[in-house]
Amino acid sequence: MNETQIISAIVEHKPGVLYKVSNLFRRRNYNIESISVGAAEIEGTARVTITVNENEQKTEQVIKQLNKLVEVIKVSRLDASNMVAREMALVKVHIANPSARSDIVQYANIFRSRIVDVSPDSMTIEVTGDSSKIDALIELMKGFGLKEIARTGITALARGARSTKLEE
Repeated sequence: MNETQIISAIVEHKPGVLYKVSNLFRRRNYNIESISVGAAEIEGTARVTITVNENEQKTEQVIKQLNKLVEVIKVSRLDASNMVAREMALVKVHIANPSARSDIVQYANIFRSRIVDVSPDSMTIEVTGDSSKIDALIELMKGFGLKEIARTGITALARGARSTKLEE
């Protein structure tokens, strides 16, 4: 049975590495649900967080293949029950009238999000949290009219002392 799997990898932070990592998934016909990349705690390395909807066996197989790439330093599958995962989204909403504007501000406050841009006919909301929180806000904003949505994809770390670090 397929379920959401999150893979965390430490890779060399140089051109072409993301292509090699994503191409490995493409060659095996695995769809990447989200991918986020950023500089890691050690200079010259980056942390790649990949979300896929696959079974554990296929995920373990792709992890073994990732470990074979020269530019990949360390890879691990994060345990959904023992990790902190967040996503950020920018949601641009249509403003039809002044009462809609105040309703959107109230909803943004309920979701602990922020209004980051206002124009006469739209507002942009920044929301951070787990994917279900972002999905819920987007669903609520559909009633006002969505203009644009930009999502970062999931980024995650293991809870507690366990980590995807070079020292392990």
